[in-house]
Amino acid sequence: MKTPTAENNYCAHHSRRGFLKITAAATGGIAFGRFALPGRAVAEAGQASVGVADLPKGTAPKPVAFPHFPSRLHAFVWRNWPLVTPGRMASVVGAKRADIVRMGKAMGLGQPPHITRDLQARSYITVIKRNWHLLPYEQLLQLLDWTPDQMAFTLREDDFLYVKLGNLKPQCEPLRYQAPDATTLQRGREIAQIVATDFPDAGRAPQDELFGFVKDLSRVPAKSAAPPAAGDSLRFCYSYFALYGDPLLENHADPYPEGLLARLAQAGVNGVWLQAVLHKLAPCPFVPERSAHYGKRLKTLRTLVARAKRHGIQIFLYLNEPRAMPLSFFANHPQLKGAPEGDHAALCTSVPEVQAFIRNSVATICRAVPDLGGFFSISASENLTNCWSHNGGAKCPRCSQRPPADVIAEVSRLFQEGIRAANSRARLIAWDWGWSDDWAGDVIKQLPPEVTLQSVSEWSLPIERGGVKSTVGEYSISAVGPGPRAQRHWKLARERGLKTIAKIQAGCTWELSAVPYIPAVANVAKHAENLRGADISGLMLGWTLGGYPSPNLETVAETLAGGSAGTAMRRVAERRFGAALAPAVVKAWQDFSTAFSEFPYHIGVVYNGPQQTRPAPLRW
Repeated sequence: MKTPTAENNYCAHHSRRGFLKITAAATGGIAFGRFALPGRAVAEAGQASVGVADLPKGTAPKPVAFPHFPSRLHAFVWRNWPLVTPGRMASVVGAKRADIVRMGKAMGLGQPPHITRDLQARSYITVIKRNWHLLPYEQLLQLLDWTPDQMAFTLREDDFLYVKLGNLKPQCEPLRYQAPDATTLQRGREIAQIVATDFPDAGRAPQDELFGFVKDLSRVPAKSAAPPAAGDSLRFCYSYFALYGDPLLENHADPYPEGLLARLAQAGVNGVWLQAVLHKLAPCPFVPERSAHYGKRLKTLRTLVARAKRHGIQIFLYLNEPRAMPLSFFANHPQLKGAPEGDHAALCTSVPEVQAFIRNSVATICRAVPDLGGFFSISASENLTNCWSHNGGAKCPRCSQRPPADVIAEVSRLFQEGIRAANSRARLIAWDWGWSDDWAGDVIKQLPPEVTLQSVSEWSLPIERGGVKSTVGEYSISAVGPGPRAQRHWKLARERGLKTIAKIQAGCTWELSAVPYIPAVANVAKHAENLRGADISGLMLGWTLGGYPSPNLETVAETLAGGSAGTAMRRVAERRFGAALAPAVVKAWQDFSTAFSEFPYHIGVVYNGPQQTRPAPLRW
């Protein structure tokens, strides 16, 4: 996100299954979420390393030209100036640092800014985007100081970045430094004049440090405000600025520093979550190398859980298991092979060895981290996991003999058995995302009695915008739920005595992701008020976006505590702005909500509209 998260550097989210299928068909690869990647470029620890030649290229067209610069080298310097040190740029193109500094200054860019390690760590997606049409993979890796493995992992897993880059890598020629000739120098002076006229601040240090909000939100607030009295219901969200990767092993970027935990608690949040991969947190019996450093990760998790507990916040882990394996893996483990998909296949959950791996891994985590809040799982996500996760169970000799509902429910049962084996109080939340309407009810009937069912509240809600009728999939603040699908599933769960949770977008949504929060607070408050009467036992406050400690989150907690949506907004406005300004603030929130309710919601707009994907300004 540009404000404040710099071009969506942290956001990962789900897509609609239709988009997944289109992507896979268009690229001829395997669909990993919204990302289809040729098979060899998917190495993980313990598998063969990826080479540069294995990285995805797609149709490999010619790169976009930059005729407004005197040379491709000038475009390279211009685009990387605020994010990469001149020394690193020079090493990539075979120049001296002074050469790069001279070029930047000649274009009116002023002194090179100070590039901190944190800025480098957090800006990698922006660096990839800005150089995608400028550098071949070899030089892009050098610019990032990455291995091909890191690039393959990021393109595949980090918000399925390769899809956003067009499912292709332009065929860029190597970029080499050449001393500018007289014509090039003249064009550089012309650019400097344009900069001086149209961008007079370009050569000055920015008023706000890039990613300065991370430092601000990490700082413990001087005044500790009491959180809203919202009772024991779970209200959990994701970090506003966590980096994707291996947060329990990489300690340079804490996803939940003390200041953020304190601010979230003040906003009424009592749970946060992290992605988890079982083979990184417990021994993998099939490829032990995949579990290197799992003990260190568990120690870090235990410390994080203890820190969060001091703020009244529980930690939950997101499970998307078991992870599929490349076909080469099954040469030595043919008995574990489940439904194939491209060059991967599922670890079949009908096989006792796979069941034991899942059960034992969860038990290992629970024993090592006894105060863990719990887990939530998606068993039919974009990633291939169990044999029926992508409706391909008919290709498995075992799961083809079993209904999809039996296999999907069994995954939750295995998770719960691991929790029981550890005598843990951890909670298991089964999310029905991706479950087919044909068999979702049968899954719910088979869930263990301890499991909580989670549904997207606004899913399948009918709407009409500008005379166009449609239905909401998810990620909507403009539409106020709950919708018919969630209500149907919650009813089935309650009939079995299961607890239920609603997943909403309280702070921000893919309708408009590039802001800390959408001030349509009345819509959010009304949604919470509706859910308070729906007998749910908690809320997931958003996917990987929406974790800013906003008045939206605070209003949700106030609404769940009782009273009307209007009363909740007034209380939050008074706390944040004072009694005198509160009425005007509430009126603004109501007006924002009325306007935002006209947002032209459609899943295509949500993912591909200009508010998400747009041509980069030529300045960059």
